Amino acid sequence: MSDISFRYVLIAWIIIAALVFISLLFIVAPYGRYFRRSFGPSINGRLGWVIMEAPAPLVFAALFITDIGIATIVQTIFLVMWLTHYLDRAFVYPLKFRISSRPLPLIVLIAGFVFNIVNAYLNSKYIAVNTLKYSEIWLHDARFIAGFIIFVLGFIVNRHSDYILYRIRSKSRQEYGIPQGGLYRWVSCPNYLGEIIMWMGWAISTWSPVAAAFCFWTVANLVPRARSHHLWYQINFKDFPSGRHAIIPWVWTMLIRL
Repeated sequence: MSDISFRYVLIAWIIIAALVFISLLFIVAPYGRYFRRSFGPSINGRLGWVIMEAPAPLVFAALFITDIGIATIVQTIFLVMWLTHYLDRAFVYPLKFRISSRPLPLIVLIAGFVFNIVNAYLNSKYIAVNTLKYSEIWLHDARFIAGFIIFVLGFIVNRHSDYILYRIRSKSRQEYGIPQGGLYRWVSCPNYLGEIIMWMGWAISTWSPVAAAFCFWTVANLVPRARSHHLWYQINFKDFPSGRHAIIPWVWTMLIRL
């Protein structure tokens, strides 16, 4: 792909993310607690999740292996960072943690499947073709160091928050409840906040336009869903803490108030 073609693909990718963000402010993605049969055929939620997420680690790793002869240590670290999240998200999380018992609509599965293929392709390709940029010198670059620390911090917040949700189901045998502890003291969806922080760290550590686009996609997808979760909690739990925010602690945003 030429530089000009790549630029146009990236611009289109960002525009699509913006359109998705706007649409999700008005239409809640119909999976999990918002599942509706009116959105067409569906399959088992756990199986659908694995199928939907599997391209993210598999495509990234396959392209990385085929496109790079001898990877630099920095490129290898990026591979490990990506796979640490996505192997868990695709194959461990749906079997062990909090996947809704509700079916997954095929339209959601297909959209997520396509997104993960394109996103893994763009991120892996960029890292693979920039061997000179990601030489050992990059290990000492402030962007790499800061981004890596932010990525790890986001990963910890995301996984700890997921574990708190898992305990609700495993202890109370109820699918939903009011989560307590961790950053749930201040926000309704710290798991989403952690994921946004994580991919922000990825964008900084790689200093990549496609990684920045991916971070924007993460915000476009998760901020509206966090807002929907926040409102859902307020409607379904009368004792839901009034001081919590949707996703950003200590900040009332316009998105929350819409």
